[in-house]
Amino acid sequence: MDYAGHPADYAALREIADAAPGGPLTIIADASHSLGATRDGRTVGTLADMTVLSLHPAKILTTGEGGAVLVDDDDLAARLKRFRNHGIATELSARRDWTYAMVELGYNYRLTDIGAALGSSQLSRLQSFLERRRALAARYLERLAGHSHLEVPEVDPGTNPAWHFAFARLRLGTLRVDRGAVFHALRAEGIGVNVHYIPVHLHPFYRERYPGLSFPVAEAAYERLLTLPLHAGMTADDVDDVVAALDKVTTAYRVG
Repeated sequence: MDYAGHPADYAALREIADAAPGGPLTIIADASHSLGATRDGRTVGTLADMTVLSLHPAKILTTGEGGAVLVDDDDLAARLKRFRNHGIATELSARRDWTYAMVELGYNYRLTDIGAALGSSQLSRLQSFLERRRALAARYLERLAGHSHLEVPEVDPGTNPAWHFAFARLRLGTLRVDRGAVFHALRAEGIGVNVHYIPVHLHPFYRERYPGLSFPVAEAAYERLLTLPLHAGMTADDVDDVVAALDKVTTAYRVG
């Protein structure tokens, strides 16, 4: 998963996939956050065998709801088209009569024409959306660099993230409260912080089916994460307001 819009290291994943028993394995990228990002001069969509996009309203480009899959393989593309259309082998536009054939299990995963038109209309604005998000993220990184109570993301060399959202990790050892207290204090300051994400294995569905399951690294990261406001409609002054609130709250809760 390209968390927060930062592409994963697909070259390293490719080495693992190629060396796996029975390989090479197919790499499916969850690029829900990273449309428009690049790594080592290659754009998201060309780094994996299949690249899954989310087009939810909160994403950089939206169709209102739904998603898309990017592939560079005719066989995969044909199978995906069948899968989205109940497993039917013939596209409606290609039929000459009433007959059709369901040749494998599929579902109704078709994006509506209206949604597709909305998404297509936004493609010309994608670059401007990305530029704005990157400028705002850069300001966050600059203003929060070396912060006593926060750690900011590190961007891998050769990578230009899409910055679906900005985030920071609390240095809990420097604070006398947990993340929850900081979250609520920031909300009280009028800052729309959030937390992304609750680890999947902590949700009731999985706790009931896999009791005792633990992923300590994910859990430790979750306890420290704060999602910071970031969208193309923000200004540099808005970022400064967020940083000022972070300074105020963490200073109030600092140890000593």
